[in-house]
Amino acid sequence: MTITEKILAGHTNKKEVVPGDFILADVDLALGNDITAPTAIEEFKKAGGKKVFDPEKIVLVPDHFSPAKDLESARLAKRLKLFARKHKIAHYYELGRMGIEHALIPEQGLVSPGNLVVGADSHTCTYGALGAFSAGIGSTDLAAAFITGKCWFKVPETIKLVYYGKLPKWVSGKDLILHTIGDIGVDGAHYKAMEFTGEVIKNLAMDSRLTMCNMAIEAGAKNGIIAPDEITYEYLHSPLSTLHSLFKSDPGANYAEVREYDVSKIEPQVAFPPLPSNSKPISRVGRVLIDQVVIGSCTNGRISDLRTAASIMKGKEVKVRTIIIPATQKIYLQALKEGLIETFIKANCVVSTPTCGPCLGGHMGVLAEDEVCISTTNRNFVGRMGSPKSKVYLSNPAVAAASAIKGRIAGPGK
Repeated sequence: MTITEKILAGHTNKKEVVPGDFILADVDLALGNDITAPTAIEEFKKAGGKKVFDPEKIVLVPDHFSPAKDLESARLAKRLKLFARKHKIAHYYELGRMGIEHALIPEQGLVSPGNLVVGADSHTCTYGALGAFSAGIGSTDLAAAFITGKCWFKVPETIKLVYYGKLPKWVSGKDLILHTIGDIGVDGAHYKAMEFTGEVIKNLAMDSRLTMCNMAIEAGAKNGIIAPDEITYEYLHSPLSTLHSLFKSDPGANYAEVREYDVSKIEPQVAFPPLPSNSKPISRVGRVLIDQVVIGSCTNGRISDLRTAASIMKGKEVKVRTIIIPATQKIYLQALKEGLIETFIKANCVVSTPTCGPCLGGHMGVLAEDEVCISTTNRNFVGRMGSPKSKVYLSNPAVAAASAIKGRIAGPGK
């Protein structure tokens, strides 16, 4: 079996599963945020839910509209708070403790290799970087998981993606996944597992792994996954001795498809609107003037991303409004200690408390008609960041920082 199939089988009473099987699997962690969890809470009540299956295995994070941008978003966050209080939810993260959910949960050590994680947010696939099966579900499914601790799945086929060669300077996991999505398309992995492998992945830092698995959904995948190794266990502060054969694919596992990529030929990528699959190497972008830059999100708001951006901005000033959003309070504090926040403010950037904010057109950077933004977020659909007449380009933090200084999309080599 593949690693995905092994984890799914391990959460049922079956010894093995094959793609296409329908299974009822035990859930190790169930996640909701301030947009999706209120609906799940209503469905929980409608279904006659009296108590949650395990208050230690539910995570609630008000991050999309937090700090509350208006009365309605304040009400949504309040519903999470009251539900968490009533059911004694252990992992409820309110403002001051919170962060963007998909950065906060790995940081808190809530996911381990071999876990099965569900969340009413499409980017729940992020935790595959830790060797877990992790997938987004709907709010009604989340309500069922709150009550039963179980969730239905169809076992997905797996696409094996092999990366080899030497990573060029300024090329990161964001560029690898944008290039891959550009190759296979936004539905190229429709309801499949994307298994990232090869010598490049084995040497890839955890932040880049999290970014790659985070954007598996942008290719239509059910989940993204990377077999855990020394880098995983160092990140989790766990002994390597806990590695188990469950957490890697068998040599004879069946794959729907195998694709290989020579990373030495990959430049920093820029995804043109309106799809993440419209990726181009930076050398072919041309002259694109911008009005805004966003560096942050569950995709690229980690400390390594902020370090990269600050290294390019140090001693310079940005030409367009530039919004920096550390993904968690811990990352914010680390950036403060390292002087990165000072670098950003001296460069005339705005630094925000952790929030999804502009990524979904929520707040802290909504675009007006005909405005153009380059962002380290994960989606650039029509109207994603504000007006349907605005445009969003996607890139890694190095390209975003260089573009902020130039006032147009530019590579860090400039």
